[in-house]
Amino acid sequence: MFDKLQQLKQLKSLQDELKKQTFDEEVQGVHVTVNGGLQIEEIHLNPELDHAAQEQALIQCINQAMRKAQITMAQKFQGMM
Repeated sequence: MFDKLQQLKQLKSLQDELKKQTFDEEVQGVHVTVNGGLQIEEIHLNPELDHAAQEQALIQCINQAMRKAQITMAQKFQGMM
């Protein structure tokens, strides 16, 4: 039982560490920053793009940044096991 409690403590510590980490992505001058808690921290748009291009670039940025964060989290959690 003590091992389980220690694992939970390590998991909580790892989660806290990951929340502090950020993941950046840029597509066509649109920049997004996502933290390890999968929350968007910053968005910078490119005023030179039209509305439709901004939307597509923003979608790509968010998806790629989230994917980076998820892969990093999976690798760190896998290292715990």
